[in-house]
Amino acid sequence: MQSQAPMRKQFVGFLLATAIVTFLLLVTGTAVRVADAENACPDWPTCYGQWLPGSLPQGVDRVAVNLQVGHRLLATLSTGMIVLAALWTARRYPRNRRVLWPLLIAMQLMMGEAIIGSGFVLYNEDAGLLAVLHMSLALLALALVVAASVAAFYARRPPADERRPGWHSPFARLSLFTMVAVFILLGSGTLLTATGAGAACPGWPLCAGGLPQNGLAWLAFLHRGIVLAVSLLVLVQFLHAWRSQRSQPVLLPAATGVFLLTLGQTFIGAIKVSRGFPADLLALHAASAAGLWAVQVILVVAAYFVARTAGEEAAEASEDQPVGSRFKDFFILNKPIIVGLLLVTTYAGMVVGGRQIPSFSLAALTLLGGALAAGGASALNQYIDRETDAAMQRTAKRPLPDQRLKPPEALAYGLGACLAAFFLLAGTVNLLTAVLSLTGMIYYVLIYSVWLKYATVQNIVIGGGAGAIPPLVGWAAATGSLNVPALFLFAIIFFWTPPHFWALALVRRSDYARGKVPMLPVIRGEPETRRQILIYTFELVALTLLLPIFNLAGTVYLVSAVVLGLWLIHTAWQVYTNQGNKPAWKMYRYSSMYLMFLMIAMVVDVLI
Repeated sequence: MQSQAPMRKQFVGFLLATAIVTFLLLVTGTAVRVADAENACPDWPTCYGQWLPGSLPQGVDRVAVNLQVGHRLLATLSTGMIVLAALWTARRYPRNRRVLWPLLIAMQLMMGEAIIGSGFVLYNEDAGLLAVLHMSLALLALALVVAASVAAFYARRPPADERRPGWHSPFARLSLFTMVAVFILLGSGTLLTATGAGAACPGWPLCAGGLPQNGLAWLAFLHRGIVLAVSLLVLVQFLHAWRSQRSQPVLLPAATGVFLLTLGQTFIGAIKVSRGFPADLLALHAASAAGLWAVQVILVVAAYFVARTAGEEAAEASEDQPVGSRFKDFFILNKPIIVGLLLVTTYAGMVVGGRQIPSFSLAALTLLGGALAAGGASALNQYIDRETDAAMQRTAKRPLPDQRLKPPEALAYGLGACLAAFFLLAGTVNLLTAVLSLTGMIYYVLIYSVWLKYATVQNIVIGGGAGAIPPLVGWAAATGSLNVPALFLFAIIFFWTPPHFWALALVRRSDYARGKVPMLPVIRGEPETRRQILIYTFELVALTLLLPIFNLAGTVYLVSAVVLGLWLIHTAWQVYTNQGNKPAWKMYRYSSMYLMFLMIAMVVDVLI
């Protein structure tokens, strides 16, 4: 029964933090098993008699010890947070059994986890069914904490029609069945890792091109069969969601996330087998498995509380969905012109970093991943800004404010594209490239769109870091690392962003005022904006001329940077000295061309 008073935001936030810590515990537990670090510490709960080992006996693997100790600290933190959450619920919301009971059961499971974990160490038990039991308890504990978090979220907003929660509809029951299948999948994966059966079946999808030759190989082959069956079930769930749950802000994104996480985990699993089980892909495979489980649980619990009927789902599935116009609207969600400019900077980073034209496959995969990342982040940005966009003339005809697409569709598409980008880059390029791309997405969506854009007049200045990450992505793709010269590319785009967007803000000042976005012209007026555009333009051009001084570029680039810089400074001077929108609009368009030509000059300079 739900409490009469809605739950407070702080409590729901604490539950979410508890779920995140428990998720990290699950990931590190898999990492401990993969790294064969279960017995890195001969005692428990201390490690070599110390809580935080400083001095270790000679020959001891410190990395394994640190991994084991970190896992134990996370276990302690997770258990403590679950206990605190349960006490908080019992004290403040004792009538909300849908939050309290999952937390109480999770406490018991965590105690069982501690007992089994100590048994691994004290009795040298580290494989087989005991490992599966250990992981199963962790999965169930995570599921219960996630369920409590979702229940608390819905308790903050009691349903208007007082419908009885439950899995009444076909989609809700499908999600419940899929959750059971995912649990079996993760259990078989744990058994595979615990017994080392993965190495007995090299190659993919068959074992070295043929059928398994022994028991362990058959175990690995069986796991792949389970992966296929669960993937098909997840696909059905995904397609069902996009037919009947397009209005649901939790169900549609969650079903999309489960689908992309399943594809990503399968993809990474196949890549890691073919590459001989590298540590980074093993860790990513474990993290994606835990994420898959958590998101599926969110889907199931949300379906329970939403409690849609079969009739509601059938009515939504029968709505007209013209393929051509919807494809166009989803394409617009990507902001293709901006994505194209970002891909130019990404490719320039690849050429400048690698000092040569990258291979076609590397360039194609990197640019595809970059396009998915930028497009997904743009879709999430439009989801966040949908009400502001409706108030602005420039953006009122976008798919969301014009109601050609539903907000959950944009949210699901954005999250799905970002996930696809991360797995694609991690599996085909390198993990650093994927992490940088993910950093750019988080920067743009959370730091800029959610926080900075409406919080400070310096939103564009600080938020410019998001657009400056793509050349670093290209550099990391070509070299596998980052160094100081790569930061020059970051800095160039960082300083290019304010004059470029402030020029647009001058033209659309009234739009931003109606949308209550604190852009510089709205807060400090047009004269100050024109002055800042000129100052940043001088700083930008000066920065571009530093590259040859540090032997990072040659004559072709220097001449191009001088000519392009004078052109941009002249345009900025016109903005500063002339009133009206025409010079500002020129600055906005010319600055885009300036950046593109500057990147081309860098590429040409490297190749001749």
